[in-house]
Amino acid sequence: MVLPTEAITLFKDLTVVNAAELPTKTYKLDFEKGTCSGFIDRKEAMEQAIYKALQTLWNEHLIYSSNYGFENMMGHEEIFVRAELPRRIKEALLQDERITAIENFTLDFIKDEVFVTFTAVTIYGDVDVLREAIPFV
Repeated sequence: MVLPTEAITLFKDLTVVNAAELPTKTYKLDFEKGTCSGFIDRKEAMEQAIYKALQTLWNEHLIYSSNYGFENMMGHEEIFVRAELPRRIKEALLQDERITAIENFTLDFIKDEVFVTFTAVTIYGDVDVLREAIPFV
């Protein structure tokens, strides 16, 4: 094996790119059918990213970093879920630098599920998340 003996310069000019300029084009996933077809971009891609982050259990899959996913609420009482759920959703979603804020939380408790409604403010526009069911008992 030959090792270099001189200084190596990988990049002469390093440019920091604004997150708004990064592409969001990704595969369109059909979670009900378990298929992947076509592509989506911008706001539609953000809707999918939000759904996917909330459906992926935090620290459950080796493919994701330890910052990705949602820490589930199973086994907790309603009073704890009412106080903790908005924080956990914000923590899960604000890892994505394209999401700038989470606003307008409403929680509706029906039996052993809580239905969550909120708005995710993204660099591509607001994404309204309506009636996301999260089990907690």
